[in-house]
Amino acid sequence: MKKSIVLLAILGLSSLAMADAYQKCVVCHGKTGEKAALGGKSRVIKDMSKADIVASMKGYQAGTYGGAMKAMMVEHSKGLSEADINAIAEKIGK
Repeated sequence: MKKSIVLLAILGLSSLAMADAYQKCVVCHGKTGEKAALGGKSRVIKDMSKADIVASMKGYQAGTYGGAMKAMMVEHSKGLSEADINAIAEKIGK
């Protein structure tokens, strides 16, 4: 019984952490991804597919994707795990 409770607590905390992965994005991209960040220099991410969000975030991490503000997004994407990226795509993407 104790093992079950511990496992459920761990799963709950990990899903909470993934749900919060988008929180650092809200300032520039908006609560629902509705803003074109940095005065219109980025795409409105709520209009992107989940696959496009994942691909762009992985590209930022690798330094192979992005335009004028690439360096900023490379820095912001560094600490994101694959699970974090997928959680953001699920929350925001189409």
